[in-house]
Amino acid sequence: MTLTDIKTAPPTALFGIAVIALYILVALFAPLIAPFGETEIVGMEFEPWSGAYPLGTDNLGRDVVSRLIWGTRNSLGIALATTVLAFGAGAGLGLLAAVTGGWIDQLLSRLVDMLIAIPALLFALLLLSIYGTGIVNLVIVIAVIEATRVFRLARAVAMDVVVMDYVEAARLRGEGLGWLMRREILPNAAAPLIAEFGLRFCFVFLAISALSFLGLGIQPPTADLGSMVRDNAALITFGDITPLLPAAAIALLTVAINFVVDWVLHRASGLKD
Repeated sequence: MTLTDIKTAPPTALFGIAVIALYILVALFAPLIAPFGETEIVGMEFEPWSGAYPLGTDNLGRDVVSRLIWGTRNSLGIALATTVLAFGAGAGLGLLAAVTGGWIDQLLSRLVDMLIAIPALLFALLLLSIYGTGIVNLVIVIAVIEATRVFRLARAVAMDVVVMDYVEAARLRGEGLGWLMRREILPNAAAPLIAEFGLRFCFVFLAISALSFLGLGIQPPTADLGSMVRDNAALITFGDITPLLPAAAIALLTVAINFVVDWVLHRASGLKD
């Protein structure tokens, strides 16, 4: 993707790119942007919006603006690490199953079918209840669950590529399994996999936020967008929209990523506007 491609992108894609860039900047420079520390108590609980605290304070007297900034940083970082782990494992095993076939393909496919049959949220709640709610456990549990979805797509895409003549020619040349996966199949399956990475990030981001809202995700006092909704939910009773702000931040990023993914898929399809 070049600068020219971005310039010719539709308004929705440009909006998505701008929003994603803004979130990345906030995550990278959170220590410089945030007015207060992540866990710093600066006033009384649930103080109203004011000049000192533009969005008020939360249930413990922490500045909501600062918590939003830190929460964006933490949520994005953990979601990105989880997505990379899930995508690496799922795509790698999916390509392996497609190239090798036989009992390896059947074993991996049936194992994935078994895991997919379990509702994802319930499965995550069960595993986190058993093994604990630390960040490492959270990342591993969600990565395992999401890797099954990546596996199915990667295998399906690779199965269409592996029957091509140039792959068979590479086999006849004596190329190894790693060469076939890296040099013959992966480049020709890149577009849908890149789009899947964006969509999978959205699902991971939403899953972490949902688990945090339920109390089994990122644990206090670490800031997180999902837990911020739960912590300030009592304000809804008084007509205060503060609890909706982290929810809006989650929704905005999800919509922005979907705009960009739609554009990437449209470009990869070769269709004209």
